[in-house]
Amino acid sequence: MMSTSAKDTDAIGSKTISIALISPEEMRRKPLTDALAELRGSITREFASYPELDDVPRLLEADYDVIIVELDSNPEYALDLVESICANSSATVMVYSGRVYPDMLVRCMRAGAREFLTSPVTSGAIAEAMIRAAVRRPAARPTKKTNGKLFVFVGAKGGSGATTIASNFAVALAQESKETTLLIDLNLPLGDVALELGVHSDYSTATALHNFQRLDFNFLNSLLIKHSSGLSVLAAPDQYSEVEASIESVEKLLSVARQNFDYVVVDAGSRFGATGKALFENGSTVYLVTQVGISDLRNSNRLISELLKASGAEIEIVLNRFTPRSLVIDEQSITKALTMPAQWKIPNDYAAARSAQNTATPLALKDSPISRVILQMARAARGAPSSPEKKKRFGIFG
Repeated sequence: MMSTSAKDTDAIGSKTISIALISPEEMRRKPLTDALAELRGSITREFASYPELDDVPRLLEADYDVIIVELDSNPEYALDLVESICANSSATVMVYSGRVYPDMLVRCMRAGAREFLTSPVTSGAIAEAMIRAAVRRPAARPTKKTNGKLFVFVGAKGGSGATTIASNFAVALAQESKETTLLIDLNLPLGDVALELGVHSDYSTATALHNFQRLDFNFLNSLLIKHSSGLSVLAAPDQYSEVEASIESVEKLLSVARQNFDYVVVDAGSRFGATGKALFENGSTVYLVTQVGISDLRNSNRLISELLKASGAEIEIVLNRFTPRSLVIDEQSITKALTMPAQWKIPNDYAAARSAQNTATPLALKDSPISRVILQMARAARGAPSSPEKKKRFGIFG
């Protein structure tokens, strides 16, 4: 739920505040949802069930400023949940109940809750509670001295495989580097990054672009989903919707992302339009994914000659589904058509690619001819050796 009300109540100030609302019962949750909708400068994510206590660390990865827990559905468990959240987070925890018992109030405060909201809750009471939460909020995450590296994947045409390679490159980069890595799906409106990785998010790239003027790290972080590899993902919308992506909105999204992540990987698809100016800039690396075919090579030539070379970005050509023994066009002609040699050749391994799609398991997490090349790409991108140094064996032959 996104708060976009134009009413005068603005409890937050200039910085967006992120809120998690945990309430298993819709009838109990709705009045609070309606009151939160009166606030400007906030974004609320609703949870329709209590998370397991073991899942609290995952909940806290989103760095919510405020977490509201409804008590009445299961008071004892809700108190355990409040205590677990407070022990592991600096977020302001509030509890919400239709009944007020003095002993329960005391127990909530001992568990670490900072606010006790009672039904019927009013927008004024919520606004006052959020003002207090904003005051207690830790200082904003410090801006990095240098921007994170930007890697943009572009397809010469639809179906080139840019999404598959971008997704697996990002997974490999996150696992290899152990540094913060973000994958952004800008292949709008029909991006498939979430499908490739087997993840689902309630928020999307469209949310960020529609609200770019208030975009900061807290807001961006509340939109992300975390993959098991450690990769953060900003997915494309689940449903088809026209997304107006301006140069200004894309620039703001990339700026906030690069200030807060070591590596930012973008799946730009093959229909990026005017926003390409924001993607292809000095300091970014553009991977142009193409196949060996007349139309693919023609499109690649036009992109390189008319757009990419003029941008100042570093260009790397990726030949996907490459089968050297069955080439109709020889490699010399391919290089001539591209105006530069291809740096990477992804082998055509249909069985591995099909299995990955059917199981929503990234190729990068299993050994295959495709994953080996993508792993080399990720290592080269971060300036590491193309393969880990082998440890010397000890013994008379070592």
